[in-house]
Amino acid sequence: MAKAEWYEGKEGKAEHLVYLNNKAKELEKLIHKEKTMIIRGAAGKKCPLGGRAKVNDAIYFVETGGDMTVTHKGILSKVIESEKMTPEESEAFILKYEKELNLSKDQYKRWNGKKYLAVYEITDIEEIEPFKYNRETNMDDWIITDDINKIKL
Repeated sequence: MAKAEWYEGKEGKAEHLVYLNNKAKELEKLIHKEKTMIIRGAAGKKCPLGGRAKVNDAIYFVETGGDMTVTHKGILSKVIESEKMTPEESEAFILKYEKELNLSKDQYKRWNGKKYLAVYEITDIEEIEPFKYNRETNMDDWIITDDINKIKL
């Protein structure tokens, strides 16, 4: 499957558009500092973002089930990617960052047991001029681009 033209590789600075779970109130928790990290996982052969998310990258947020409006942004201040894990190691990894992640029960079930996990610490969250973005056929919940303006509607 071909990657969209705005897909950014491992080199250079990237900007990220990330889906947050609306039901679990992830954006609200980040804004109110009730959580400082988000998590992604993979059951396949490699870590979810494979080194493409880097400290100081800008990260924009859109909520699942919403109208594709981006209202806040932050900065990636820490990236921790796991090696391949057993189910027990996966659970221990999540528990290590339990306070920072502040996961709902459903989120915990979703990520627990994944072979690869990564946590991303977010700082400097601020409200921005809202914009909508062009989802096209991309079903990923984390989109990487070299310029967020390339995916604005």
